Amino acid sequence: MSDRTQLEYTLAQSTATPGASPDPTRPLALTIARAAEDRKGDDIVLLRVSEVCYLADYFAIVTGFSNVQVRAISQAIADQVEAEWERLPLRIEGQSDASWVVMDYGDAIVHILKPQEREFYNLEAFWGHAERIDFSVAPRG
Repeated sequence: MSDRTQLEYTLAQSTATPGASPDPTRPLALTIARAAEDRKGDDIVLLRVSEVCYLADYFAIVTGFSNVQVRAISQAIADQVEAEWERLPLRIEGQSDASWVVMDYGDAIVHILKPQEREFYNLEAFWGHAERIDFSVAPRG
């Protein structure tokens, strides 16, 4: 685990409320968001869906403006998660069309969409009752 990821994990542990169980998936979600940001992913939203959904603990929703950029964001996330967490996605769908790529890490699911698809499916509204996570405030390494 990199120093940045360890710091994020420690921060997540230290900010947990007393008696609450630690959130081991949050640092993974932050890694995903930062990898998307590094490839100029736009309007990155992290949703903690564990309280409202049994599919995963976190959803990351990212906009890419072309098929090439959607694929590049997907590859950057896969590379960064593998490097920091030694994990590969359980499944990736949509890479051939690249208008909406879904990456399933089990406890975190990534949606990378082009603007038209993102507006049409409006995942943020569908999962609007989930907690929105501001990843920009976490320290960077």
